[in-house]
Amino acid sequence: MNTSAVLEYLQGLQNRIVQALEVVDGKTFLHDSWNRPEGGGGTSCLLEDGNVFERAGVGFSHVLGNKLPPAATVAHPEAAGRAWEAMGVSLVFHPRNPYVSTVHMNIRFFVAKANTDTENDIWWFGGGMDLTPYYGFEEDCEHFHRTNKNALDAFDTSYYPKFKKQCDEYFYLKHRKEPRGIGGIFFDDFNELGFEQSFALQRAVGESFLQAYLPILQRRKDTPYTEKERDFQAYRRGRYVEFNLVYDRGTLFGLQSNGRTESILMSMPPIVKWRYDWKPENGSPEAKLYTDFLTDKNWV
Repeated sequence: MNTSAVLEYLQGLQNRIVQALEVVDGKTFLHDSWNRPEGGGGTSCLLEDGNVFERAGVGFSHVLGNKLPPAATVAHPEAAGRAWEAMGVSLVFHPRNPYVSTVHMNIRFFVAKANTDTENDIWWFGGGMDLTPYYGFEEDCEHFHRTNKNALDAFDTSYYPKFKKQCDEYFYLKHRKEPRGIGGIFFDDFNELGFEQSFALQRAVGESFLQAYLPILQRRKDTPYTEKERDFQAYRRGRYVEFNLVYDRGTLFGLQSNGRTESILMSMPPIVKWRYDWKPENGSPEAKLYTDFLTDKNWV
């Protein structure tokens, strides 16, 4: 098991994505490196008030600890009390134009260290990406899902439908009874292919991100909009905040493991609104998001 190869790949992926986004936006990311007192550290790359992005964050972290926090031991009670090591890249892009979807991606690697010579390390890969439109376009959703499917089909054609279902189930706001967006793929606790091939699958997902998102971004970023569309965007961003603070395992793990709060919460949108019991007007473009896109739908 070559953890240094995973570390090197993740750092390189962060750099490539940041460079690609700087070309699109025209502004430069802030690079903020940090150390964690309990062990490890990372680099948070952030672009705020850009030409295209209101906020875009690409974070790399490599953190270590002596005792797994509760968020990590729910699925792995046998790992409770073990020393652990986690590394990953996590990003969220909040575009200024409401016709461009917000996007999220995370890929990570986790090891719970053996305590004795008779035990084995417990390790797994996880990650995925999902798209959150404010105004839906079928061709964007189809492209995003098709790119996800192509990345996974090289390993096993059963993975895309399985990981899509897991994404739909995970990015669901139970208290709202609605999906966060149009999904994508999501996998966790993945080690079934052995280390080398499981790592290869994670790389395939990571490398497909720019292919999945940049064409959508380029297609929509110059679409004219008014304050009405911006207002709806801010309202829908509220759902994003609710999910991250109530359900997201990565956020909960970071906060429970005494992670760096600024880095954990850089996924939050900069401008958000909530309204009491608001409903879109029937037949409006805003209503179409709910009726045509925030549904359990096969896009490819």
